[in-house]
Amino acid sequence: MKEKLLLGVGRKKITPKIGACLYGYRPGLVSTAVNDDLTSTAFYFKQGNASALLVSVTVGSVREDITEDIFSRACKKHGIPTYAAIMNSIHTHSAPNVTGTYGWGDVDREYCDEIFIPETLAAIDEAVKNARPARMAIASGESLIGVNRRQTSPCGKIDFGQDPAGVFDPQMTILSFCDDEERPIANIIHYGAHATAAGKNTEISRDWPGVMIDMLEEHTGAVTAFINGPEGDVGPRLSNGETTGGGDIGYAIRHGEWAGRDAIRIYDTAEGYHVPRLFAYEGKLDIPLMPRISLEEARREHEKFKDFTVNSKGQLEKYYRDVIDSYGRGYTDVSCRTINQSIIILGDLAIVAFPFELFSEIGLNVKKESRFAHVLSLSNSNGSMGYLSTEREIIRGGYEITMARTSSIQAYAPDADRHITIGTLKNLKSAEDTLCTE
Repeated sequence: MKEKLLLGVGRKKITPKIGACLYGYRPGLVSTAVNDDLTSTAFYFKQGNASALLVSVTVGSVREDITEDIFSRACKKHGIPTYAAIMNSIHTHSAPNVTGTYGWGDVDREYCDEIFIPETLAAIDEAVKNARPARMAIASGESLIGVNRRQTSPCGKIDFGQDPAGVFDPQMTILSFCDDEERPIANIIHYGAHATAAGKNTEISRDWPGVMIDMLEEHTGAVTAFINGPEGDVGPRLSNGETTGGGDIGYAIRHGEWAGRDAIRIYDTAEGYHVPRLFAYEGKLDIPLMPRISLEEARREHEKFKDFTVNSKGQLEKYYRDVIDSYGRGYTDVSCRTINQSIIILGDLAIVAFPFELFSEIGLNVKKESRFAHVLSLSNSNGSMGYLSTEREIIRGGYEITMARTSSIQAYAPDADRHITIGTLKNLKSAEDTLCTE
């Protein structure tokens, strides 16, 4: 007889004080008001000896060391393997800076230490305490709230906008959990799109996902969270023809209402509640790297950007400076970067963590080739390592490509997407094989 699945849910507010440093547009941008509260929502799963933790935080992204700090404490306290813990950031740009990227501002350390870390830990404690028997149903359907954002100008330049012909995944998936009396316990919404509908806004907000979350919560009476999928090249399909609203929170509200209606429509098709088997797995991803550019090229290019300190030009200045410094300190090129990949399995569904702003096509390829019926790939999870594009998009250039190429001394190889796809599929198969032998 299959053991019961226990599910506990915890939520805490992580809204900052007015004046907090904001994420995503420029350093020095601070909050002036609160439109809606930010939250950390934790889902604790337990079945026999297996346990797992999924945390949705409504901020932009979370640096690896901050994620590790939270999980090292929480997992030790509650006996959860650290590899069985995934933290996903919904990627709102109307939240405090928990990433720290040169050119976009430092981590808001006061916010992290006084609010984000302790309240996220409290949400996890609450989830463990509230664990009770649960059953799950999966519902999927089409939603056109997202659109490829790599628009081509008449002169061939790639810029932010809407590309209706570009790749994006229109599938929205909802995990619905109920108790033995079929009373709703919780919902998890998965979709892939930037949470940037408000644009360069100084009101604290979960952006469009917040409205969607609230609408499904009201419809079901159950705590609901959003986990963001491959969104590196996908933005909200706004009525202004862009994927940012120019600082108008109204765009986030209206877009969230559209998303909320889709979520309710899809949720209402959920059926076949059952007790899935819980399993967690950690695999490795070996990502090939390019050799450094030459010292001569680094010096030449640095001259072009030496007076810049903010945004993409600021990152370029730092990148070329770091390359120059690497030659002076005797840095030796390496062939690849290895990262850990956490996977949480619930029956025929796999939740897969990626610490990148993953391009949509990568998630589509993983989903297509995997033997799992449902694969939910998560961007901005268990770290923040920048954009990860597809090889076919590199030649087109654009903001995401420039940022990926200059995020570290050695850029990812052009075919890194293929290696990540193959590595992820290998990890999924290993997880499945291990599960079958237990």
